[in-house]
Amino acid sequence: MRIVQKIIFIALSLHSGLIFAAADTVFLGGPIVTVNAKNEEVQALAVQNGKIVAVGKEAEVKKKWIDKDTKVIDLHGQTLMPGFVEPHVHIVLTSMVEGLWLDLSNFTLPYDTIDTLSQKLKAQLKSVPAGGWLAGFGVDPSRTTPFMAELNADTLDKVSTEVPIFIINQSGHIGYVNHKAMELAGVTDQTPNPPGGGIYVKDAQGKLTGKLIEPPSYLPFQAKMPPPTEGELVQAMKKTTSKMAATGITTSAEISLGANLGLDNETRLFKSLTANEGLPLRVRAYLYGPAIPKGFDAIKPNDGDDRLRFIGVKFLSDGSTQGLTAALNEPYIYPVGTTQRGDLDYKDEEIFDLMKPFFDQGWQISIHANGSRAIEQTLNNYEKLLAGNVHPETRRLRIEHFTINTSEQVKKAKQLGVVPGFTIGHVDYWGEAFHDHIVGAERANRIDPSASFKKAGARFAYHSDSPVSPYGPLRYISEGAARVWQLPPQKILGPEERVSVDDAIRAVTINAAYQLMADDKIGSLEVGKLADFVILDKNPRKTAAEQIANIQVKETWVGGKKQN
Repeated sequence: MRIVQKIIFIALSLHSGLIFAAADTVFLGGPIVTVNAKNEEVQALAVQNGKIVAVGKEAEVKKKWIDKDTKVIDLHGQTLMPGFVEPHVHIVLTSMVEGLWLDLSNFTLPYDTIDTLSQKLKAQLKSVPAGGWLAGFGVDPSRTTPFMAELNADTLDKVSTEVPIFIINQSGHIGYVNHKAMELAGVTDQTPNPPGGGIYVKDAQGKLTGKLIEPPSYLPFQAKMPPPTEGELVQAMKKTTSKMAATGITTSAEISLGANLGLDNETRLFKSLTANEGLPLRVRAYLYGPAIPKGFDAIKPNDGDDRLRFIGVKFLSDGSTQGLTAALNEPYIYPVGTTQRGDLDYKDEEIFDLMKPFFDQGWQISIHANGSRAIEQTLNNYEKLLAGNVHPETRRLRIEHFTINTSEQVKKAKQLGVVPGFTIGHVDYWGEAFHDHIVGAERANRIDPSASFKKAGARFAYHSDSPVSPYGPLRYISEGAARVWQLPPQKILGPEERVSVDDAIRAVTINAAYQLMADDKIGSLEVGKLADFVILDKNPRKTAAEQIANIQVKETWVGGKKQN
C-alpha cells in the first residue's frame, strides 16, 4: 500500500510541476501574508523553478526545503505578500504620456489654472521638432481653478498658431486642439461627428470650439501626428513598466490593445518585448474593439503564455463622470439647472451586436461604463449574452468603473457574475468634486460601491486606469478602506462603502487575479502558484488605513526572480 501511495504522490508532483527537492529560495523572518481562503499569515515560503512549493511554519520549511545550495532570505521583520495585480491600465498610452508627451497630470495641491497650464505648454514648445505636434495628456477641468475652467482652440492658439496642439483630458474621454491642428486634420464646421460617440463640439453659432468628446473624435488628429519610432516606444514601455513594478505590480492588464497605434503594431511591440524579457511584469491583454479589423483572426482567445496572454475584448459605452460625459439616469448638478445627463456611445442593439461575435468566439468581454444609464445598458446586454445556460463563472464579464450606480445594479451584477473594477482614486482625487459639484451627496456616496458588493457576496477589484489616475496599489488599499478625499477640509466619501483593509488587499490581489482569469496562478501565496510577490517595509494589515499608501515597496519578485 505504501508503494502505491508513493507512486501516486510522485505522479501528482510531476503533474503539478513541483519536484520535491531543495528549494531555490526560502523566505523567512517576517510576516508572510498569503491572502488564501483563510487569510492566513505564515512564517516561511519556499520557491523552486519559479513556483511556490511551500508555505507554512519556519521549522517545517527549513527541515524539508533547505540544503547547502538554497538561498535563504531573512526578511528582517519586513512583510512578504502576493504581488499586486493591476487589472486595468493603458500600458501603451501611459508609456507615451510618461516618456514621449507632455504630462500635465497634477495629483497634488494646489490645482492648476489655465495660466499655469498655458505656461507648461509654452515651455514644451521648444522641444517640438520641425513638423512635429505638441502632444500632451492630463488637463482636468474638475481639478482646475476655477472649477471647470477648460482649454479650447482660442486659448491654445495663444500658445501657438503654427505648431499643431493635441491635448487629452485626464479622463481620456475629452480632447483639446488648436486651429492649426484642425486645419491639418481636415476637421471643419461641416465635418460630421464620427460614429461610436465622437463629437466635435461647436458653440451656439455652429463654430468648432476645439473640444473633442470620446476617442473616435481624436482619430483625424492622431492620423496626422508623426508616430513614435519603435525604439522610442520600446524605451518608454520599459521605463513605465519598471516604474509599475517598483510599486509592487507583478501582473497588469493592457486594457485597450491597439487603441493608440493600431492592433498589429501594439501586438508586435508586446510580443517583441516579452520575447526579449523586456518587461518586468506579466501582461494580460484586452483587444480594443473598435481597433479590430473586420474578419480579424490572427489572435485567438487565450493565446499566449504566463508572461503575455490575450484574453479579452473591450468596448466603451459612455464617457467620463468628472468630465460630465458619463451617461447617467438623472442629470448632473453642474452647471446649476442643467438637464444634461451624458450620452451613451451606442444604442443598446448596436453595442450588443458588436460584443456578441467576440463573446461567441470565447473572448472575455469588458465594457467601460461609468454612469448609471451605461451600467444599466451593459447589464441588460450581459444578461442577453449569458442566456442559454452559459455559466457566469466561466466568462467573468467585466464592467470597468461602475462609478455612478444603484443598489439594484449591484444585485444584478452579482446575479450575472459580473466582476466590476473600480477606479478607486475617484474617492481620493475627485471625491469633493463629485460630492459638492458634479452629482451631489447621495450619488457621490455610492461611487465605487465596495461594501455593497462585499455585502452582496460578490467580488470587486481596484485599478488605476492609468494614465487616468496614478498606479500604485498600496494607495488603492488606502483609498478603498479609508475613502478620504484629498481636497481640504478632508472628508470621508460614503463612509458606509468603506471596507476592511483585508478586503481592500483582496481587491488588488486575488480578486484582481480572478478578474484577469488568472487566480489559479497568481493573486495569493499558495503551493503551485507562480512565485510573484512583494516585500514591504510594513505590514498593511497592521497599519492604519489612511497610512497604507505610505508603506514602501522594498522588492518585487516575478517568477522567483527579483525585478528591482
